[in-house]
Amino acid sequence: MTKQHDAGGTPIHLPETIALFLDFDGTLVDIAERPESIVVEPMVPGALARLRDRLEGALAVISGRPLAFLDERLGPQHFDAAGMHGLEYRLRGEARPCRPEEYPALRRAVGDLEKAIQPIGALLEDKGCSVAVHWRLVPERADEARRIAQAVATELGPDYRIQWGKAVAEILPAAAGKGRVIERFLEEPPFRGRMPVFVGDDLTDEDGFRTVNARGGVSVRVGEGATVARARIGTPARLRHCLSAWADGAPFSLDRTTTG
Repeated sequence: MTKQHDAGGTPIHLPETIALFLDFDGTLVDIAERPESIVVEPMVPGALARLRDRLEGALAVISGRPLAFLDERLGPQHFDAAGMHGLEYRLRGEARPCRPEEYPALRRAVGDLEKAIQPIGALLEDKGCSVAVHWRLVPERADEARRIAQAVATELGPDYRIQWGKAVAEILPAAAGKGRVIERFLEEPPFRGRMPVFVGDDLTDEDGFRTVNARGGVSVRVGEGATVARARIGTPARLRHCLSAWADGAPFSLDRTTTG
C-alpha cells in the first residue's frame, strides 16, 4: 500500500485525521478452516495500539465476532470495537453488550438449525444474538447448507435477515449491520469529524463500504472479488505490514489497484 503502486495505479493520500475501522477475519488475520482456529500474528495488538495513539483513539475493530473473542485474541489490548455486526459494541471503553434474551425467536431456532446441518457436516457457530452456519470444511455441501440457513431465516420472518459471506451464512436481527455501527461511532468522539476509512474482505463488509463511501471516506477491500470499495490490497499479510508502517509514522496512503 504505502509507496508501492501497480502500473497505472493512482495513489490515494489520506489526511492525518482519519477514523480507521478494521474488519477482523480475512483482514487483520488470515481466514481459517474453523472459526476458532484463527491465528493473530504477535505484532498485531502492539501495532494497533501504536496506531490508535497516532490517531488519538480513532481506531476500532468492526467484526462479526463477539467482543469477548476479539478481546481474547487481541489482548492485552482492549480496543473500541463492534462485535456481531454491531449487535454489541464498546466505545470509549464503555460496552453495550449483546442480550440474547432480546431475541427469543432466534434462540428457539438454534436447536433445530443445529440438527439440520449435522448430517451434512457443516458447523454451527452460536453467538447468542446471531447464529452462523459454516461449510468451509464441506464445500461440496454448500448448496444444502445455504438452503437450510435460508429456510430458517425465512421462517423467522422480517425481524431477522440472512447475511452471506465466504463459506458462511449468518442469521441475525434485521437491524444489525456494519454500516450502521460505523455511523454510530462517527457520531461520537474521538471518531467524530474525521474521514472514515474501513478495511474489510467479504460480502459482510460491503454495507460498511457503502456507508464510508457515502460519508466521503475511503473503503478498502482485502483480496479479490466484486466490491464497491474504492481501494484494494491483496492479502491480510500486506495489510498488517502497512498498518505496522503507519503505526511507526509512515504517511497514510493507499493505492487503488494494489494486489499483493
